[in-house]
Amino acid sequence: MHLFYAPDIAVQPVLPEDESAHAVKVLRLAAGDSVLVLDGKGGVYEATIAVPHPKHCVLNALQPVAPEVSRPYRLHIAIAPTKNMDRLEWFAEKAVEIGIDEITPVFCRFSERKVVKNERLEKILVSAMKQSMQPVLTRLNEPCTFKQLMQRADADQKFIAHCHAGERKLLSHEVRKQSSVLILIGPEGDFSEEEVALALQNGYRPVSLGQTRLRVETAALAACHTVAVINEL
Repeated sequence: MHLFYAPDIAVQPVLPEDESAHAVKVLRLAAGDSVLVLDGKGGVYEATIAVPHPKHCVLNALQPVAPEVSRPYRLHIAIAPTKNMDRLEWFAEKAVEIGIDEITPVFCRFSERKVVKNERLEKILVSAMKQSMQPVLTRLNEPCTFKQLMQRADADQKFIAHCHAGERKLLSHEVRKQSSVLILIGPEGDFSEEEVALALQNGYRPVSLGQTRLRVETAALAACHTVAVINEL
């Protein structure tokens, strides 16, 4: 059954314009065809097409479907945008497939990229949600500075993954099951010593993701997978 995203489907049984165009022009769906619709808030609906219009495809016979049990944890990763946006987009797509609740692009002292436009990332998150059948759309926050993040973000457990000297325990040994987790992943040049110190002052714990030095997007995905596996054990 074809899958679509419509955030207001519970109150307005019409697919958004881009989803309508895909349903009618690309998939050639017609009146009476069955579809599955996600609202990105946990709602999943079975429906049939009533009016196959390419700009506002109307649905009828909406039937709520019980989604799978949600994850027993909440994961927020704040990541310094990579110089090549393709790498950040790759991380966002794969992280949604594994399971992530929130992503925040954060500008650090050594960040090579200082501008991020969320529009394309949001489309990637929607596509990955549909592909992996996740009932809730990952929240993409507006980009912020490292200091702003310190003032805004919070969780039961807060970690900063960096490569500076000093005691750093493995993330896999520190994550607790069924808790909210916030992990900071720095830029290609790593966090500055001042940023690490500020994070520690704000309750973040220094962690390692292993013995090898990882690319930004690889480190972020490794952190995402580690939290998922710990919660599955």
